[in-house]
Amino acid sequence: MNPQLADQMTLAATSENAVAIVAVVVVAAVGIAYAALFVGALVSIARSRLTGAMKLAWAAFAVVAPFLGSAIWFLIGRRDSRRPDTV
Repeated sequence: MNPQLADQMTLAATSENAVAIVAVVVVAAVGIAYAALFVGALVSIARSRLTGAMKLAWAAFAVVAPFLGSAIWFLIGRRDSRRPDTV
């Protein structure tokens, strides 16, 4: 085999391995961030001042639609749960 061809093949294999490693690291980081968002939303819902029924509804929404439910909780629900009770 031609030495130059062998070097090119080795370089191509090394580049493919590097791309694969970067892809795995990115997917793992996104997965960890997704899980942290979901768990954080569930903990935040449980610790909120909402009634039991509202907590259950928000938790069910977060479980049924994990990303969307968690994101909506942090954007809308959490803010609403901090409002002072009107008497």
